[in-house]
Amino acid sequence: MFKHYAPATLFLVALSLACIFFSLSTGSVSVSFIDTFKALMHSNSIDETSSEIIQNIRLPRVLSAFAIGGLLALSGVLMQVLLRNPLADPYIMGISGGAALGALIGLYFNLGATLGYLLASAGALISIALVFIIARGESQWSSNKLLLTGIVLAAGWGALITLILSISPAKPLKNMLYWLMGDLSFAHSFLPALLLLLCATVFCFFIARPMNILAQGDTDATLLGLDVPLLRKIIFILAALLTTSAVILGGTIGFVGLIIPHIMRLWKTGDHRWLVPASVLAGGSLLTIADTAARTLIAPQQLPVGAIMALIGVPLFLYLIRR
Repeated sequence: MFKHYAPATLFLVALSLACIFFSLSTGSVSVSFIDTFKALMHSNSIDETSSEIIQNIRLPRVLSAFAIGGLLALSGVLMQVLLRNPLADPYIMGISGGAALGALIGLYFNLGATLGYLLASAGALISIALVFIIARGESQWSSNKLLLTGIVLAAGWGALITLILSISPAKPLKNMLYWLMGDLSFAHSFLPALLLLLCATVFCFFIARPMNILAQGDTDATLLGLDVPLLRKIIFILAALLTTSAVILGGTIGFVGLIIPHIMRLWKTGDHRWLVPASVLAGGSLLTIADTAARTLIAPQQLPVGAIMALIGVPLFLYLIRR
């Protein structure tokens, strides 16, 4: 299996590195590939301005974009297993809405980044608890209950978000709207996100076989000795954690978790031993390029990366539906 998918995996690794390097050298101030490499190596032969741009401005944002893309793609893989639907989305549980509502409350009252993160985390945790309790209920776990609960919760959070936006003063309103559309301008805490992505990828790779079995249906999984309720809880909690982390770091960015796992599945296979690492690498690469476009298309003005992803994702999603 590993020998069969090794060339494709190596290609995705090379593509990810190329996207990161290209994004580092591209921007409103152009830096050559050679100078970019020197800056990454902390060479003294590069001018101080270029070194500052690469190391302190672009590198944190580029790595944050890659981490967020990987988190969303991996969350999409997990949600598609949980709901047994190849077109399920990581935002379908309404968790992103809860996190967005908490973050907007922080922006509305100008509480600062730390309290904003805490409020976003609290909103996400409330959503997780509500979805988990309602979807579980008094009967067995139901994918339909999970789906419907998430949709209704997302609609409720959306209404509250609209209410906050409608009463917000003009000054913070632009920041709120940009954050809701996906904004990586302040996404500099890439180390925790990358660490979470690495740990989650390794963990999901080791439970790939149980996920393969679960994707075939609860009956077959139970007959093969799989603890279906426990695995569903693990997948649900992990998907919620990944989605929450991505939303807190970069706002609401759609389509990555929807289209990337599906494309990887169509390219090779639905085997999660391939699908997990491939989706992480491809999702990170896609969002890195999208964020590069967002900050360079009309530089020095920046566009919300969520809007760029929508422009990429909508036609691609329609093509996949056509397929």
